[in-house]
Amino acid sequence: MPKTASSSSKVSATLAAAPQPFLLTPQQGEAARTLLSYVSSLALPSPDAQLVAVVVAIRAARGGVGNLTGSDLSALRLGDASGAVGALRALGWQIDDAVFNDDPATPVPITVPDLGRADDHPLPFGKNARSRVSGWTTRALSAKPVKKLPTAARLASLFLAAHSTSKLVGQIPPDLPEACRVALPDLLEKGFLTELSEDRYRLNPAVLHLSGLRRPAEGEQAAEPSKAEGQTGRRSRPEVRLDAAAWAEWKSAATPALRRHAEAVEYCAVCALEPGRVAEAFMERGRPQFLPKWIKNAYGEWKEAQPDRGPQAAEFTVTFRAEHGHGPSYNQLCSGLGWDVCRSVRGLIVQRLLSNEWLLDTSPVPWTLRPGAMAQAQGIELPKA
Repeated sequence: MPKTASSSSKVSATLAAAPQPFLLTPQQGEAARTLLSYVSSLALPSPDAQLVAVVVAIRAARGGVGNLTGSDLSALRLGDASGAVGALRALGWQIDDAVFNDDPATPVPITVPDLGRADDHPLPFGKNARSRVSGWTTRALSAKPVKKLPTAARLASLFLAAHSTSKLVGQIPPDLPEACRVALPDLLEKGFLTELSEDRYRLNPAVLHLSGLRRPAEGEQAAEPSKAEGQTGRRSRPEVRLDAAAWAEWKSAATPALRRHAEAVEYCAVCALEPGRVAEAFMERGRPQFLPKWIKNAYGEWKEAQPDRGPQAAEFTVTFRAEHGHGPSYNQLCSGLGWDVCRSVRGLIVQRLLSNEWLLDTSPVPWTLRPGAMAQAQGIELPKA
C-alpha cells in the first residue's frame, strides 16, 4: 500500500493556488532528465557535491564554462560547501578559491572539461533549453515544500519533478542517488508528494508546473522543434546591422559605469546576443506605448495564474545576475520563468512588477532589472559587494 502524507489537508490548504503553466516543454523536460542522469553518473561522494554539480553543469552546458558566486553556494544551503567544491575539483573541474571570498556577488568562472568538447557532448542543449532548464532548477529548489529541507531531499525533488507526468504520477528513476532515495519520506511529509510507494509516487498538484515528463499540449507539437533550438513559435525578429561607428561614439559619450554595463551585456558569453541588437537597445529612446484592451485582458488572465509572480521575478533577477554579470531583459525574465506570452504582454508584466516595487531598474537603461523595495522587504536582494 502506498504511503500518503499524514498532513495532506494542511499542506493542500497552504499550497493551494491557481494552476501555473508548465515551466518545461516536453523536449526541455528531456534535457532536465539528461542533466540529472549526467550528474548521477559522476563519481561524487555526497548530495552536496551533486547539487552543486547540477547548478554548475547546466550553466556550463554550452562551452564548458559557467559562473558561480558565493551567494549561489549560500543559497544552496549546503552542509559542507568546501567539501562539495573539493569533490568537483577531484573530477578535474576548475574552481578558483575566489568563490569563497568575502564578495559573494562576484561571478567566478568554473571550467568543466567534459562540457567543453565538441564531439560526444554529454549535454547537447540549445541556448533556450539550457536557459529554461536552469530556471526550472532554481524554481524547483525554491518551491515552498522543499526549500528548507536537507540537500538530499531537495536534490530528490529535482529528480521526481523531472520524471513526473502531467497526471502528477511518476516512477522513481533508477539513477536516483541512494541518499536521495532515503530522503523521499521527507518529501511526503512536507507535501511535495501526496503518495509514495516503493517505485512510484504522486506529486502535489501545487507543484504540477515543475513536471518534466508529459506529452505536448495541443498546438505545442508544431512549435516544439524550433523552441528546442532557442527560438519561439512566433515570427523571429530580423537581424539588426551594427553601426560600429555610431556604437563607438555612443560608448565614448557614456559615463564609465554605463559603458561598463553596456559592454558586460555586449560581451556576455552566456547571452551571446547580436551586437546590433545590443547597440540598438542602448541607443534608441523609449517611446510611450498605447495598450489596447486585448493586451490588458491578456495580462489579467495571465496574472490570475501567477500568484507568486513578484517574488519569482525578483529571485530570478538575483540568479540571473550571478550567472551573467548583468540583469535580464524583459524577454529573458519572462522566458526564464516560463511566462509564454507575446512581447506586448511581457512589457506590461514587467511594468506592473516595477510599479508594485517587486522589481527595480535604471530606466531607460536596458538589462538593469533587480529586486525592488517590496522584494527586499522579504529578504530577496542582491548580495552586498
